[in-house]
Amino acid sequence: MKAIIVGGGIGGLTTALMLHARGIDCEVYEQADAIRELGVGINTLPHAIKELAQLGLLERLDAVAIRTYELIYTNIFGQEIWREPRGTDAGFEYPQFSIHRGRLQGVIHAAVRARLGESRIHTGHRLGSFTQDYSGVTAYFFDRNGSHRRTARGDILIGADGLHSFVRAQLYPNEEPARFTGTVLWRGAQDWPAFLTGRSMVIAGGMAAKLVLYPIAEGSREGRCLTNWAVMVKVGEGGGTPKKEDWSRPGRFEDLMPHVQRFRIPYMDAKALIEATPEFWEYPLCDRDPLPRWTHGRVTLLGDAAHPMYPVGSNGASQAILDARCLADRLVSSEHVFHALWAYEQERLPMTSQIVMMNRKGGPEGVIDAVEQRAPEGFTNIDDVLSFEERKAIVRGYAGVAGFAKEQVNRPARAA
Repeated sequence: MKAIIVGGGIGGLTTALMLHARGIDCEVYEQADAIRELGVGINTLPHAIKELAQLGLLERLDAVAIRTYELIYTNIFGQEIWREPRGTDAGFEYPQFSIHRGRLQGVIHAAVRARLGESRIHTGHRLGSFTQDYSGVTAYFFDRNGSHRRTARGDILIGADGLHSFVRAQLYPNEEPARFTGTVLWRGAQDWPAFLTGRSMVIAGGMAAKLVLYPIAEGSREGRCLTNWAVMVKVGEGGGTPKKEDWSRPGRFEDLMPHVQRFRIPYMDAKALIEATPEFWEYPLCDRDPLPRWTHGRVTLLGDAAHPMYPVGSNGASQAILDARCLADRLVSSEHVFHALWAYEQERLPMTSQIVMMNRKGGPEGVIDAVEQRAPEGFTNIDDVLSFEERKAIVRGYAGVAGFAKEQVNRPARAA
């Protein structure tokens, strides 16, 4: 068997490692001229880190990431709404990592190069078309100027080519463009003094605006961390499609700072942190409606190409990694690729569709939305606003749907 993987991001590269580990031949085709360590901070959950650890990557990840100790939800004034330990400190077998997205991709990319060889990764290859027949699938790749570069033949084609997936567009030519929510996301990272435990993650705010803070790597010296920050602000009603130049454009302080000044976090001067960040980025918040199916014959989708979702609940990269493991397992255990791709879709599509829809409602961050709605000016006692059981139902209910709550074992949290 041979797989053609379209996309050299976290999902595509992890799929290559998973397939290689099971003796399945594959090649990765990436349209960019090089696989670069781009982006800012993300979180990867214990059930996804378990899969990377079983590929032998845990030690390398530990060297470039932070093991998240706790997650704290607060209102805009920094009043605590929910606090819980995370990863191994919550009793999971594997950690939650707060990590620079590019460094996570870099660790996986280095492993693909070492195990599969440089010749199995093709950059500067843009998929132009593909065809299927009774015995396989043929893909035609071009450079950015439209000149043919390569024709690839395989048993299956895996579209892991992101939110603007070419493969998805061929399978669903009449699908509406990515949906703009009316919310804009600004993201950056800066070397900064550590706050709280040095491994804490804080999400503050409510329906109109949210501030996210967490360290993603060691800093320039002791007592400092590379600190990731993100600000999400509702700026309109949504609808329509952002222009091409709106994707990942440099942010402007004059657009962002009026929103940042609303936050009062007692242990972090968010305004100073953001003002000290020399370069940050602005993104329109978009997703797509869940699909009725991912697989069409020998072609299937994976990661953001299959289920792009709002960046809440730390699930984007994590779910792509889980897709990769499931697909590889089904391919190696099924008698025919058609059954394998069907079984993969049956397992992964319903869960990820539910996560997409829950993320639209705020996911676990819905707990701060609910508190802001009931107590926009703050509170004296959080239990008078939203009971512990109500808060727990929002946060833990999401964890159950996302598939990582069930893996927690019963042992007490350790000290930071």
